[in-house]
Amino acid sequence: MNTFKIVPLSKSFAQKIRTTMTDDFGGEVVEQLATGLGPCRVSLKPFERNVDKRLLLKHSPFEIENAYNQPGPVFINAVDVEEYSDIYRFPPEIKANKKSFPLSLIGYNKAQQMVLTRLVGEADVDELIAEIFAENAHVEYLHARNAQACCFICKIERV
Repeated sequence: MNTFKIVPLSKSFAQKIRTTMTDDFGGEVVEQLATGLGPCRVSLKPFERNVDKRLLLKHSPFEIENAYNQPGPVFINAVDVEEYSDIYRFPPEIKANKKSFPLSLIGYNKAQQMVLTRLVGEADVDELIAEIFAENAHVEYLHARNAQACCFICKIERV
Protein backbone atom coordinates (compact mmCIF):
# COMPACT_ATOMS: atom_id res chain seq x y z
CA MET A 1 0.00 0.00 0.00
CA ASN A 2 1.30 3.44 -0.93
CA THR A 3 1.66 5.79 2.02
CA PHE A 4 3.25 8.74 0.24
CA LYS A 5 3.74 10.36 -3.14
CA ILE A 6 6.58 12.45 -4.52
CA VAL A 7 5.64 15.88 -5.90
CA PRO A 8 8.22 17.39 -8.28
CA LEU A 9 8.05 20.91 -9.66
CA SER A 10 5.54 20.88 -12.50
CA LYS A 11 6.23 21.08 -16.22
CA SER A 12 3.94 24.12 -16.41
CA PHE A 13 5.97 25.92 -13.72
CA ALA A 14 9.20 25.06 -15.54
CA GLN A 15 7.78 26.26 -18.87
CA LYS A 16 6.80 29.59 -17.30
CA ILE A 17 10.36 29.97 -15.98
CA ARG A 18 11.88 29.08 -19.38
CA THR A 19 9.57 31.50 -21.18
CA THR A 20 10.00 34.49 -18.86
CA MET A 21 13.54 33.75 -17.58
CA THR A 22 12.32 35.37 -14.35
CA ASP A 23 11.67 33.58 -11.07
CA ASP A 24 8.62 34.11 -8.84
CA PHE A 25 10.54 36.77 -6.90
CA GLY A 26 11.32 38.89 -9.96
CA GLY A 27 14.91 37.66 -10.16
CA GLU A 28 16.71 36.84 -13.37
CA VAL A 29 17.07 33.13 -14.11
CA VAL A 30 20.64 32.08 -14.96
CA GLU A 31 21.38 29.48 -17.64
CA GLN A 32 24.59 27.53 -17.16
CA LEU A 33 26.35 24.33 -18.07
CA ALA A 34 25.86 21.83 -15.25
CA THR A 35 28.88 21.72 -12.97
CA GLY A 36 27.12 19.55 -10.40
CA LEU A 37 24.57 16.78 -10.36
CA GLY A 38 21.60 18.91 -9.30
CA PRO A 39 19.09 17.24 -9.55
CA CYS A 40 16.52 18.78 -11.89
CA ARG A 41 13.52 19.57 -9.68
CA VAL A 42 11.08 18.58 -12.46
CA SER A 43 12.48 15.22 -13.62
CA LEU A 44 14.26 14.55 -10.30
CA LYS A 45 17.15 13.13 -12.30
CA PRO A 46 20.77 14.15 -11.82
CA PHE A 47 22.36 16.42 -14.40
CA GLU A 48 25.25 15.22 -16.52
CA ARG A 49 28.19 17.47 -15.64
CA ASN A 50 29.57 19.59 -18.48
CA VAL A 51 26.82 18.30 -20.82
CA ASP A 52 23.38 19.38 -19.58
CA LYS A 53 22.29 22.99 -19.55
CA ARG A 54 20.38 23.98 -16.46
CA LEU A 55 18.53 27.00 -15.15
CA LEU A 56 19.24 28.39 -11.69
CA LEU A 57 16.38 30.19 -9.98
CA LYS A 58 15.10 31.22 -6.59
CA HIS A 59 12.10 29.13 -5.50
CA SER A 60 9.88 28.74 -2.47
CA PRO A 61 7.98 25.46 -2.12
CA PHE A 62 5.52 27.06 0.33
CA GLU A 63 2.06 28.51 -0.09
CA ILE A 64 1.82 30.51 3.16
CA GLU A 65 4.08 33.46 3.95
CA ASN A 66 5.59 32.86 7.38
CA ALA A 67 8.89 32.36 9.20
CA TYR A 68 9.35 28.85 7.76
CA ASN A 69 8.93 29.97 4.15
CA GLN A 70 12.44 29.18 2.93
CA PRO A 71 13.12 30.40 -0.61
CA GLY A 72 16.36 29.21 -2.06
CA PRO A 73 18.22 28.11 -5.15
CA VAL A 74 16.96 25.24 -7.31
CA PHE A 75 17.89 23.92 -10.74
CA ILE A 76 15.69 22.80 -13.60
CA ASN A 77 16.68 21.55 -17.03
CA ALA A 78 17.04 24.29 -19.62
CA VAL A 79 15.11 22.07 -22.05
CA ASP A 80 11.67 20.56 -21.57
CA VAL A 81 11.71 17.31 -19.57
CA GLU A 82 9.01 15.02 -18.24
CA GLU A 83 7.94 15.33 -14.63
CA TYR A 84 9.09 12.57 -12.32
CA SER A 85 6.39 9.92 -12.71
CA ASP A 86 7.26 7.02 -10.37
CA ILE A 87 5.63 9.03 -7.60
CA TYR A 88 5.18 6.25 -5.04
CA ARG A 89 8.89 5.82 -4.46
CA PHE A 90 11.72 8.24 -3.87
CA PRO A 91 13.77 8.93 -7.03
CA PRO A 92 16.16 5.96 -7.25
CA GLU A 93 19.09 7.89 -8.76
CA ILE A 94 19.04 10.32 -5.84
CA LYS A 95 18.44 7.58 -3.28
CA ALA A 96 21.36 5.48 -4.58
CA ASN A 97 23.93 8.30 -4.42
CA LYS A 98 24.12 9.19 -0.73
CA LYS A 99 27.48 10.92 -1.18
CA SER A 100 26.27 13.42 -3.79
CA PHE A 101 22.75 13.64 -2.38
CA PRO A 102 22.85 13.60 1.43
CA LEU A 103 19.22 13.98 2.43
CA SER A 104 17.21 15.51 5.21
CA LEU A 105 13.44 15.27 5.59
CA ILE A 106 11.57 18.18 7.12
CA GLY A 107 7.98 17.77 8.26
CA TYR A 108 5.34 20.49 8.28
CA ASN A 109 1.85 20.62 9.75
CA LYS A 110 -1.30 22.02 8.08
CA ALA A 111 -0.35 25.55 9.17
CA GLN A 112 3.03 25.15 7.43
CA GLN A 113 4.89 25.11 10.73
CA MET A 114 8.02 22.96 10.89
CA VAL A 115 7.33 20.10 13.30
CA LEU A 116 9.97 17.45 12.51
CA THR A 117 13.43 17.06 11.01
CA ARG A 118 15.32 13.85 10.19
CA LEU A 119 18.67 13.23 8.60
CA VAL A 120 18.37 10.24 6.28
CA GLY A 121 22.01 9.17 6.53
CA GLU A 122 22.36 5.48 5.71
CA ALA A 123 18.65 4.76 6.24
CA ASP A 124 16.40 3.74 3.36
CA VAL A 125 14.62 6.98 2.50
CA ASP A 126 11.43 5.24 1.34
CA GLU A 127 11.17 3.34 4.63
CA LEU A 128 11.95 6.46 6.65
CA ILE A 129 9.23 8.48 4.87
CA ALA A 130 6.65 5.75 5.53
CA GLU A 131 7.76 5.54 9.17
CA ILE A 132 7.52 9.31 9.68
CA PHE A 133 3.99 9.44 8.30
CA ALA A 134 2.92 6.36 10.31
CA GLU A 135 4.28 7.70 13.60
CA ASN A 136 3.53 11.42 13.26
CA ALA A 137 -0.10 12.22 12.49
CA HIS A 138 0.61 15.96 12.80
CA VAL A 139 3.03 15.86 9.83
CA GLU A 140 0.97 16.90 6.81
CA TYR A 141 3.82 16.74 4.29
CA LEU A 142 7.60 16.56 4.04
CA HIS A 143 10.25 18.36 2.10
CA ALA A 144 13.32 16.46 0.97
CA ARG A 145 16.34 18.74 1.07
CA ASN A 146 20.03 18.36 0.45
CA ALA A 147 21.38 17.98 4.00
CA GLN A 148 24.59 19.88 3.15
CA ALA A 149 23.38 22.65 0.82
CA CYS A 150 19.90 22.79 2.46
CA CYS A 151 18.25 23.32 -0.93
CA PHE A 152 14.77 21.99 -1.66
CA ILE A 153 14.58 18.82 -3.77
CA CYS A 154 10.91 17.79 -3.71
CA LYS A 155 7.71 17.72 -1.69
CA ILE A 156 6.39 14.44 -0.27
CA GLU A 157 2.67 14.18 0.50
CA ARG A 158 0.66 11.61 2.44
CA VAL A 159 -1.52 9.31 0.35
